[in-house]
Amino acid sequence: MNLNKQLENEKIKTSVPCRVDLGGTLDISTFYLPLNPFSPSCFNIALDMRTNVTLSAFENGKIKISSKGFESAQFDAGHAPYNHPMGLMFAVADYFNASGVHIHIESSSPPRGALGGSSSAAVAIVAAFLKAQGKPVDPLESAWLAHYIESSVAGVPCGMQDQLAAAVGGVNQWFWEIKKGVPSFKQKKIYGTERQLDDFNKNILVAYCGIPHVSKDINQRWVNAFKKGETRILFQRIARITNDFSKAVKENKFFLAKDLMIEETKIRCQMTPDVLDNIGKKLFERAMDFDCGARFTGAGGGGCIWAISDTANIKELRPQWQRILGQVPDAKILDTKIDHKGLKNY
Repeated sequence: MNLNKQLENEKIKTSVPCRVDLGGTLDISTFYLPLNPFSPSCFNIALDMRTNVTLSAFENGKIKISSKGFESAQFDAGHAPYNHPMGLMFAVADYFNASGVHIHIESSSPPRGALGGSSSAAVAIVAAFLKAQGKPVDPLESAWLAHYIESSVAGVPCGMQDQLAAAVGGVNQWFWEIKKGVPSFKQKKIYGTERQLDDFNKNILVAYCGIPHVSKDINQRWVNAFKKGETRILFQRIARITNDFSKAVKENKFFLAKDLMIEETKIRCQMTPDVLDNIGKKLFERAMDFDCGARFTGAGGGGCIWAISDTANIKELRPQWQRILGQVPDAKILDTKIDHKGLKNY
């Protein structure tokens, strides 16, 4: 599909939110199938630090991708290496047999901030190519396709919570299951109204630790230990905690939610101590000092950390975190709030 002439007349633009989460990893089939008796799920919050994708005209037979935080790259259509830092994006373009296109990715979240940026960008790119083909854009179908393409090229097991947060927005709990013989999910909205979502902003805080994350190593170690049978009981506990945490948030029991978040974070640190970097550890400990829970986002190992508690405790925690983050270049509390919407076409 040569898009050069089509895109000369009109660029195609799409946009998706990123996310913070609890219960990650359970969206990987390696975990959620054996853990089926424990109702494995993930909790996530879509944030308004959006990733914007623009398709514009480029040289015939070529694909170019530009993204903040990465060096721009171009290849002959269908010949890009998938182990490239932007290999997932090239793989999406290859699925659509695209050429003559420049894919420009502009994200307002920190590069490699463990906020699900690459997976959500893939959802936006899928939607953009569907729009270029004149096909209807279904957010959930775009999420499924982005997930399967990522799973095919990543070289490690992949989950789906990032794509779903990007597709639908809001605050949700996602249950992982097999339905009619195929992988499926069940969405449980934690908050159903915009007023509830806006109020919940007062109970969370999100910070960037200043150090980009690399999730493959930690994720792979979790997978390997689970397969060996070394951490089965711990992940059973994480499944229980995620369900209890989601219920506590839905019922606005934030003091209980913060205790559950602390418990989940400590379990992860028990399995992989480096899931929190030095700044992350300081933020986690300071959060507990002020009766707040805190957790890394995604697979940790750098990137972002978020906190939850009653409104008054979060308000007191903010300047404490600011003092710690002030010691590290680029580290900061993120100016973000819950995004009501998911995938957008322009």
